[in-house]
Amino acid sequence: MIHPRITAALVAAALSAVAVPALAAGDAARGKTLFSRCVTCHKPASGPMGPSLNGVLGRKAGTATGFRYSKALTASGKTWSETELDAFLAAPGKAVPGTSMFINVANPKDRADVIAYLATVK
Repeated sequence: MIHPRITAALVAAALSAVAVPALAAGDAARGKTLFSRCVTCHKPASGPMGPSLNGVLGRKAGTATGFRYSKALTASGKTWSETELDAFLAAPGKAVPGTSMFINVANPKDRADVIAYLATVK
């Protein structure tokens, strides 16, 4: 019989292996088109409404220069991975209560595509 902790670890590993490729499978070209809706706030350089998202993957939340972040985002301790971005874009106020970001991306495919595009923007 397999120990319950080993079983739980195997299940968690299997579930994460299934979830991550779904995000990585996003269409960056389609994501770039979808992101055109986001540039009102997220211009290539930080603006008054939102920070630049160039190089966002792997960056600690609330640390890009040239933008004044909400206290909630700065204190979140998040580092923007595909998984963190997916949760934040799905429901910003749920992922980081008190964030200034109020627009969500409800469609999982759209989120995956936008995230794939963001991965290409350095």
